[in-house]
Amino acid sequence: MKKEIHPKYQEGVVKCACGSQFNVLSLQKETTVDICSACHPFFTGKQKLVDTEGRVDRFRRRYNLAE
Repeated sequence: MKKEIHPKYQEGVVKCACGSQFNVLSLQKETTVDICSACHPFFTGKQKLVDTEGRVDRFRRRYNLAE
């Protein structure tokens, strides 16, 4: 392999808009993100699954399926 053509990995910091930060190996020293696993609804358990249109009921009516 050729020498000095590969980028050097260094320890970088990822900062989230919620204020949390963690260290990773990266080409950049600092990276900012809008949402992370500490504040994402899927990972925090605050995600709401809302069936606003009654999709299951509409599917059953459309194909005449019994419940």
